[in-house]
Amino acid sequence: MKHEIKKVFVLSTAMLSFISFWRAAAIVLCDFGSSAYYAGGIAARSFGPAFPYFIMAVMLFAGLMLMVYIESSALFTRGGVYVVVRETMGKTMAKISVSALIFDYLLTGPISSVSAGLYLSALLNIVLPYLNPSFRLNERIVAIFFSLIVILYFWRENVKGVKESSDNNVKIIIFVSFVAIILFIWSAITLYIRGFSLPPLKLEFSKDALGWTENFSWLKPVGLVGIIMAFGHSILALSGLETLSQVYREIEDPKIKNLKKTVLVVFVFSLIFTGILTFISSLVIPYEKIIGDYSDNLLSGLAMELTGPYFAKVAMKTLVVVSAVLVLVGAVNTSFVGSNGILNRVGEDGILSEWFRSIHPKYGTTYKMITIVAILQALIVILSGGDVFLLGEAYAFGVMLSLTFDTLSIIVLRFKKPDANAQWIFPFNINWDKYKIPVGLFLLFIILLSTTLMNLLTKKIATISGVVFTILLYFLFTWSEKKNERRIKLIEEEKGFEEKINLIANEDIEKIVSQFKKNYKILIPVRNPNNLIHLKKILETTDDSITDIVILYVKVQRGLESGSETNALPEDDKEIFKQIILIAEKYGKTVVPVMLYSNDPFYTMTSFALAMRADELVMGVSGSMGAEVQLEKIATYWGFVKPAGSDRKISVKVIWESRNLTYTL
Repeated sequence: MKHEIKKVFVLSTAMLSFISFWRAAAIVLCDFGSSAYYAGGIAARSFGPAFPYFIMAVMLFAGLMLMVYIESSALFTRGGVYVVVRETMGKTMAKISVSALIFDYLLTGPISSVSAGLYLSALLNIVLPYLNPSFRLNERIVAIFFSLIVILYFWRENVKGVKESSDNNVKIIIFVSFVAIILFIWSAITLYIRGFSLPPLKLEFSKDALGWTENFSWLKPVGLVGIIMAFGHSILALSGLETLSQVYREIEDPKIKNLKKTVLVVFVFSLIFTGILTFISSLVIPYEKIIGDYSDNLLSGLAMELTGPYFAKVAMKTLVVVSAVLVLVGAVNTSFVGSNGILNRVGEDGILSEWFRSIHPKYGTTYKMITIVAILQALIVILSGGDVFLLGEAYAFGVMLSLTFDTLSIIVLRFKKPDANAQWIFPFNINWDKYKIPVGLFLLFIILLSTTLMNLLTKKIATISGVVFTILLYFLFTWSEKKNERRIKLIEEEKGFEEKINLIANEDIEKIVSQFKKNYKILIPVRNPNNLIHLKKILETTDDSITDIVILYVKVQRGLESGSETNALPEDDKEIFKQIILIAEKYGKTVVPVMLYSNDPFYTMTSFALAMRADELVMGVSGSMGAEVQLEKIATYWGFVKPAGSDRKISVKVIWESRNLTYTL
């Protein structure tokens, strides 16, 4: 019989390579940290000179919410609000919560791009008059045009599938940190020279900030009610936390330990950058200028109010504007990636019809979803007229609703699944029988719920637009789900997800194996999606930073059959790769799945192991032939494929639950 390897495919999915906690933190901060540039100005216009205290309180509160996300991520690798709510309160509540979250992401793009445009136009209005004294830009119009250009650019990039590198995020955060350090030092010198007094802890709500509460004589914005109102108007500074649950899938092993490090970096950076820098701004800039000249660009206003020569302040403002544009424009990309990811997560449940999930014929992306997001974001920019205050008020709707649903779901899960193997739980619990009563989560939920309800009363436009959008999207999900009932049933029977998987074809094995350059190489053949114990054990014990972990699936074809000519994964092979993706995500180890078409699996295993210079070949036990026979076949074929005179050795293992066999060839 002629042995033949007919075609090679390499699975190409980003989730099979993983990143450090530094890179994960940078990705989150490029979204979460963006609120530092606009949250303070919006809060000041809403309730007066006490705004820095509440922005600081929100940043401290962010630490608690980050801990909630640690628990939810520990329970669900493929987590996020939709998955957590679905598992605890069912699909109906999940659809409502994800509808509000999509509203949040749709506003992330406009508020970030408009804010970046306002920072840029304010700088231009300082610089351009030197060329033409009568020249002055309309900052709102410039911001609108800039925003539309940014949205168009990232629409194109996401349709093409060009993902933002975590290296870029790290570079941006390093630059932002550099700018922040200069601002801190210069502000400290300014305060030392001028002196300062703390802003009054006094709430002065604007008419717009009171909303419908003006109609209720008993609901006065004083005392605890006033504090909740002010907290609600500052809560948009929490934007971007959902990014943490999205990036968790990509965090390297050990996942929970690195997730905790990520959370610590995010918390400390945001507390200093957003919280303390906003507070310093209130000490340096007169309040009248904060709500007047600098309400749309608070940090560049800080640069202009520092002590020193004018040209130096303009240079500092330029640095601030560059940092603002980098972070805020990055947040626009995150809004595309996040909303597309969440919609695909919903689609994996069969709720969205295949029309929405259509793959671009050239780029392989879900381009219809991306295009719909871009159109809606552009409409929001135009209809808002570039008003950051208006966008910020609406933005808080999705932020609060998604955080409230997520926290409630974790509380419900504590009672619904008390034995869930969470590697970390939110603190302050009381042990009772088999339950851990979540006292800390209850208190957190009360704060979130009271703030959410108050926001519904104080933010008219946010409430109307958010509720209308959530209801419309919910009905769209329900209608699409109804049309998709048969497919949903199949997905639920499989108890999994449906992921779009791309394959890269290559006729030359040498080109494939040339990418494996680490010191140690392990080849793991797989066949049965229900028999992957050997893969799990290798991922538990192997350091992937020094080891190439290659997973080989041999598609056996007989006679005159030939390998597929397309890059789409055959339907009957999706399950094995689905399980590989889930296991790799769970352990946070980088793997390279390879699929070969061949007429002899044992010949293919040994030939590929020799070609890639594997140090180990690790198999699961075969139910049809047993471990000893497997080892004999590998030994026979190794002797057949190894060149005469070669001293090449390989360790062959067969692993199953209770034991393993090892033999060196």
